[in-house]
Amino acid sequence: MPLEIDPRARALIFDVDGTLADTMHHHFEAWREVIRRYGVELTEELLVELAGQPSPAVARVIAERYGLELDPQRIAAEKEDAYIHHVDSIEPIEPVAVLAREAHGHLPMGLATGERRAIAERVVRATGLTELFETFVTADDVTHHKPHPETFLRCAELLGVEPVYCQVFEDSVSGMEAGRSAGMIVTDVTVHV
Repeated sequence: MPLEIDPRARALIFDVDGTLADTMHHHFEAWREVIRRYGVELTEELLVELAGQPSPAVARVIAERYGLELDPQRIAAEKEDAYIHHVDSIEPIEPVAVLAREAHGHLPMGLATGERRAIAERVVRATGLTELFETFVTADDVTHHKPHPETFLRCAELLGVEPVYCQVFEDSVSGMEAGRSAGMIVTDVTVHV
């Protein structure tokens, strides 16, 4: 079943990792590589649970769960250094890319991610879809990250569309929660890819 635009939607907002770009395996491998240095084998289930959150927040949870004494900022930087080696091989998630290409020029569209801007922009460039989007809200642009609605609300504001008329495309539980908290139309892309 293809992804569809809700008839109420006047703007579309896309998450990046795991929604627009096929990155989750690359993130998982980067986290495993870094945390393995501390004698811990991460489970994919934990990283799926933490999807959509900025790297320092993920590092804090990992440290807490495994009883590690880690500096979340340093670990996040190490993870981003490991991840950056994967970025150029990232591809779009085609069902989402098809919908975005078809909607381009018909509805305003934005990107809303929990990733830092420097990395997120490289990821979107790797997909070849950068020119489709009018605005891009990253972890660097907000104070509160997903599952808080601030990322999506800021994107709606920049698009000039009331949140109730924005359709969010997401793959993570925290992202879908953020979209619902923002009062937006939420589409779970995992049932379509």
